Amino acid sequence: MALCHSRHRRNAQPGPRTWRARSTLLIWAIISLVSACATPKSDAALDFSRQFQAIQKFGPRGIENYEAWRSLISVLGNRTENAKVIEVNGFFNRRILFRDDTIVWHQDDYWATPIETLGKGAGDCEDFVIAKYMTLTLLGIPAAKFRLTYVRALLGGPGSTLSQAHMVLAYYPTPEGEPLVLDNLITDIKPASQRPDLVPVFSFNNDGVWMPGNNARPAGNVQRLTRWMNLQERMRAEGF
Repeated sequence: MALCHSRHRRNAQPGPRTWRARSTLLIWAIISLVSACATPKSDAALDFSRQFQAIQKFGPRGIENYEAWRSLISVLGNRTENAKVIEVNGFFNRRILFRDDTIVWHQDDYWATPIETLGKGAGDCEDFVIAKYMTLTLLGIPAAKFRLTYVRALLGGPGSTLSQAHMVLAYYPTPEGEPLVLDNLITDIKPASQRPDLVPVFSFNNDGVWMPGNNARPAGNVQRLTRWMNLQERMRAEGF
């Protein structure tokens, strides 16, 4: 899906900071060596050496975003599940700029890894969802509580027949409860019933694919989603 809602955000890029880049590279080289004994349990699944190699090619701004992300994971390690969801949603909505794949990756539809999204500092709706999903599961929230959800976003207010393809992250605090919607369009996390502008098409996670109105069991196998499986391989190569 290449189409997502856009929003206007100031794109203030910092100027060259050679000394900052060199000192940052040195700091993270040291951190990668001692991470096994100095990082929280939530980081246990990460290979910092691989991640450092992957992020440094994006330059100082990408490394800065990665530093902030690592700090976020460390700070949130012992926080409540609700606090983790709120903070992670806000982190990516504030720090990452919305940009179409054609601008960021020169492709019609590209699913970026969290490292790539942090490195570029920009992404489309799918990239926001993937980054939030991976971060929250790294923080110890069961992946089964989340579904990456394709929706039709209705445009033009009540009664409008205009819509646009979009993706959000649905969070289920309880298995049978109403999901909360994490969206790059707005900072507030609202129950699905309070987002009448979003019409679900289908959702998925590593357990399967679901169709609207049927939460009892998956309707399909996630392995049929080739983009998702390809993304998983690329994330593993980056140390996830």
